[in-house]
Amino acid sequence: MVSEAFAMAGGTAAQGSGGQYQGIIMLVAMFAIFYFLLIRPQQKRAKQQKELIGGLKVGDNIVTAGGLHGKITAVEETTVTVEVATGVKIKMNRASVTEVKQL
Repeated sequence: MVSEAFAMAGGTAAQGSGGQYQGIIMLVAMFAIFYFLLIRPQQKRAKQQKELIGGLKVGDNIVTAGGLHGKITAVEETTVTVEVATGVKIKMNRASVTEVKQL
């Protein structure tokens, strides 16, 4: 019974050439899917965030990762000073800025 099913499937001749390339094609296809659905969008977002942080200037209204809204009063190399209320200023890392609000 087993030999009849094996013979009907084409034996080893059908498995030899197609099986080698099929595995490689599947690996390439899976890598392409991961690249276009996961890696590329993440790199694009990181580039946008880097440009946002590099373009901060005094007077920008921002939103931080913690949800604080405020206005930048001073910009340094790695930090910014943000006024969150009249006379209330806090100093934070530039990396914690997630959005610049346009008024």
